[in-house]
Amino acid sequence: MTSLLIAALSCGPAHAAESVNFPGAQVTLKAFLYRPTGSGPFPAVVALHGCGGLYGKSGALSPRHADWAERLAAKGFMVLFPDSFGSRGAEAQCKTDDRVTSPSKERVDDALAARSYLQSRPDVKADAISLLGWSNGGSTVLYAVEKRHRPRDGKPDFAKAVAFYPGCRAPAEHGTWHTRLPLMILIGAADDWTPSAPCKSLADTAGAASEPVSIIIYPGAYHDFDHPDLPIHEIEGLAFTANGNGRAHTGTNPAARQDALRRVPAFLLP
Repeated sequence: MTSLLIAALSCGPAHAAESVNFPGAQVTLKAFLYRPTGSGPFPAVVALHGCGGLYGKSGALSPRHADWAERLAAKGFMVLFPDSFGSRGAEAQCKTDDRVTSPSKERVDDALAARSYLQSRPDVKADAISLLGWSNGGSTVLYAVEKRHRPRDGKPDFAKAVAFYPGCRAPAEHGTWHTRLPLMILIGAADDWTPSAPCKSLADTAGAASEPVSIIIYPGAYHDFDHPDLPIHEIEGLAFTANGNGRAHTGTNPAARQDALRRVPAFLLP
């Protein structure tokens, strides 16, 4: 972890990432924190990584995470990235079907622990903490916003939530999913890793129940469409894909990315 931390902090971002630790459920969670300039208090975002984990091939925070953190911090958000895998001694989980963490269990606990940590800080607005997640982290968002996971510590709940290309199939098929928070789902119509159809069904069912769920489906966009500069390519050997063959496409869609960069901060602003 030391080499990863050095790499992450040596990139010289405008808003330097600070390494922090805080207690989770039966684990000490390691995390990166991006803090805006000024004294605060600030609205905050708990940002949940995908199955690839927090880090890129260089050992630094992955380009997608760093890009979003910089942009959100520039707009006045504190951004906290809990490391659900590294904190448990695990690496990327995309090609592992027996994962050390589950989006519906351990990672929900991590999100709630991150909220508690942020609320302990005087430079955070305790009632303006939102959730943001990508892929596996987006799936975690879907579970974390369920009414059964409402915090019971008497402190303010999460304010809003955003899920990028989550796996919606299980929540949609179970038929018992309900959100307690305003939720926005962003997903590509061409996503063959976590397909859009179950998410559309989930959003339609929520809308029929007058629950605050919106969905944006981007034409021609694949998984990771919001990455700052990722050529479209196919990945093999994945544990979970739309048709079960272990292959899926991923890569930047400039139009979808630009829309998301505009839409997400506007949605999350208190």
